[in-house]
Amino acid sequence: MIIGYIRVSCADTQTVSNQRSEILEYAHRNKIKIDKFIEVEMSSRKSIKDRKLDLLQELNANDTVISSELSRFGRSISELLTLVAELTDKNINLIFVKQNMHLNSSNVNDIANKVLLNTFSLLAELERDFVSLRTKEALRAKKAQGIALGKPKGTLQGSMFDEHKEKIVELLSYGVPIAKIASTLEVGTRQSLNTYIKKRELDKLAS
Repeated sequence: MIIGYIRVSCADTQTVSNQRSEILEYAHRNKIKIDKFIEVEMSSRKSIKDRKLDLLQELNANDTVISSELSRFGRSISELLTLVAELTDKNINLIFVKQNMHLNSSNVNDIANKVLLNTFSLLAELERDFVSLRTKEALRAKKAQGIALGKPKGTLQGSMFDEHKEKIVELLSYGVPIAKIASTLEVGTRQSLNTYIKKRELDKLAS
């Protein structure tokens, strides 16, 4: 059986559609028929045990799992490598479209594949850490300038974007379009994020 694996942090039709399209395009190019899709809605903050449960329960030996990219499988190097090892040990084939990687029990331990897997995982983790660090530095600078941080005074209620506030400010400061930020965060839609940015005046913090 060939399975398309999609994971999002919360209900986001656009992100699900993007991942599904990438998998289907790959299948079409390679004349592969996707038998079914597994869609997992779960925060990356959940433990690897929680996040992999939905996937592992559906798979059998010799199944093939196609995912749009490595980050769908884990948000840290250790988590990703652990899940890849467990799946390939069960004779399950893994394909990551963006990285153009094909892993199975016979080649996952090849030096070239191990190097690539570790490199891609490390780059993804470093990018997340870099964005987080730059965001914190930018916010500290704004605070030093006397610019009030946090929620504006008033009756604004909590938002699903609040936990990503620092990253949103950082990406806005780099000129990243709102639609791209929403896709990257896997939270909400472009419209809801745009509304959040205006209410929280994050565009002013990013300027």
